[in-house]
Formats: sequence, C-alpha cells, structure tokens
Amino acid sequence: MKIFVYNYRKFDEAEYFQKFSEEYGVELGICTDEPTLENAHLAEGYEYVTIITSKIDRELMKKFHELGVRMISTRTVGYDHVDIAAAKEFGIHVSNVSYSPECVADYTVMLMLMSIRKMKRIMQRGALNDFSLPGIQGKELPNLTVGVLGTGRIGQAVIRDLSGFRCKIYAYDKYENKAVKEHAQYADLDTIYKECDLITLHMPLLEDNFHLIGKEAISRMKEGVVIVNTARGGLIDTKALIGGIESGKVGAAGLDVIEDEFGMYYHDRKSDVLSKRDLYILRGFPNVVVTPHMAFYTDQAVSDMVKHSIESCLLRAEGKEDPWEVV
Repeated sequence: MKIFVYNYRKFDEAEYFQKFSEEYGVELGICTDEPTLENAHLAEGYEYVTIITSKIDRELMKKFHELGVRMISTRTVGYDHVDIAAAKEFGIHVSNVSYSPECVADYTVMLMLMSIRKMKRIMQRGALNDFSLPGIQGKELPNLTVGVLGTGRIGQAVIRDLSGFRCKIYAYDKYENKAVKEHAQYADLDTIYKECDLITLHMPLLEDNFHLIGKEAISRMKEGVVIVNTARGGLIDTKALIGGIESGKVGAAGLDVIEDEFGMYYHDRKSDVLSKRDLYILRGFPNVVVTPHMAFYTDQAVSDMVKHSIESCLLRAEGKEDPWEVV
C-alpha cells in the first residue's frame, strides 16, 4: 500500500513514520510542505494522502480527486480545515486521528492554574526583578466552580484531573457520559454561565457551535470569569472576548487556540508582520496567556497521530470499519 505524506516533519514525525510504515508494510511518498495546487501533483499515483492542519478547500479537493486520491487523513483530532462538503461532492473519504487525551488535559490544567494564579504577570515582573505583591494575588482551584464544555475523551480527562483539586464541576455536552457523573454534574449552558468561576472548552468546531462564547454568552457569565480554550479558536468570538477582558467581565483567559490561526502556527514568523491584530491585542493583556496551539504536543501524541493516520488508511483500503472515519 502507498500513502503520500504532506507536512512531513523530520524533527519529530520521521522516526514514527519510519517505524510504523515498516511495521505495516506501507510505502511512503514524502513532502515537507503543506499541500497546495502547485504541489498536489506529487500525490499522483497515491490513493491515500495524510496531512496536518492545512486548508483543503474545494479547489484543492477537486485537484486531488482528478489525481485519483480516494482518501485524506488528517493527523489531527480537529478537521475543520478540511472542506467536508467538497469531500462528499468528489467522493473522497476523510478521517482524523485520536491521541492520548492526557496531553491536552495536562496543558488545560496548566493554563487554568496559570490564569488563576496570575502567572504571566508574576513571570514578567520576575524578569525585571520586581518582586512586589500588589496585583498578583491569585485564587485557589478548590474554591472555584468549573464548567467543562464538551465531555469527550479530553473533557473526561480534564474532569478526572480536576476532581483531584476538590473543586465543584459542572459539565455540558449533547450526549451525557455515565463516567463523567462520578465527578461532575451535567447542566445546561445557562447554569454553567451563571454558576462557574472558570469555563474550559473541549468541543470540536461545528456549524452549530461557532462562536459559542460570544458577547451574549459572556454577558451571562459571572463577573471575573476565567475562560480557557484548548479546543478550537472558532468556539470563541475573539472580539467579544477582548471586549469582555477590557470591561473586566472576563478576569483572565488561557488560550492555546485562536480564530484564523491557519498558516501562522508551526512556522518561524518572528521577522514577519502578521495581519493578526486580535492576536497582538490578546497578547498585550497582563491577564491573558496565549500559546501557539501546543497543547497536543508530546512524544506520545505525535506517535499516536502518525500511527492512527496510517492505520486509518489501511482500514479503508481493506474495507474494514474505521473508528476515525469522518466521511
């Protein structure tokens, strides 16, 4: 079997692609760049293509279809960068991957603690030898009520971890999970907005939850609410969040994802002028921590992403059930 790999990263993925391609007897085609109309021809002769967080729009989907590509596997949990409607139109199957939920769960708790303990300001002051106390008094997690939006594998791991801090936990999801109820109480969004001191997001980005956290939702939240997002940037209306921070309604935020981040993260852009005004504004606040979509990034997660992408393609080729199938 042959799989063409775009976004091939030599510094972290290479060892796993070598390991699992040998294990499964897969021949790989390799391109270190993201897929584009200009390099799509490299996948000719390959029915299976694997990518990372690169935009696959209708035009590129059509090109892959013309080249004989039958399936695109994204080595990510989220797949909002892939035009699913176009995939259906051209009969191309799409799959994602799963990886250990612990990586994002760990990172989420870290951002929570950094936010409520005002760690950004503490570190900034420390770098200037300013060891004064005013303005950096934090809060303790056991005294807070936390709302977890989304109780999939990652949301469940976060809830499990939070239970060790002895804080009250509310959960929200369209589909309730029995295991979650051991540590959290399911509630509607109104209750969570009204009762929770801290809200963390763990949902995929879909049409019906785009800008779930917007101006109206923020207005219903507690004064000084802390918002953490390690899921997808589009779940939060960035301008509404900025307004909430400026008014004091939002007391702090920990953001590993932001809107319109495609083409920016995972590249060295330090000498570039980025057309991301909202990002600059967010990074300027003393009570906002912004990181470049790194919550997933552990050795275990990278191994899982490569392995599951290859396995997904193999299952499709063999006509077997694929647990990562999107369409």
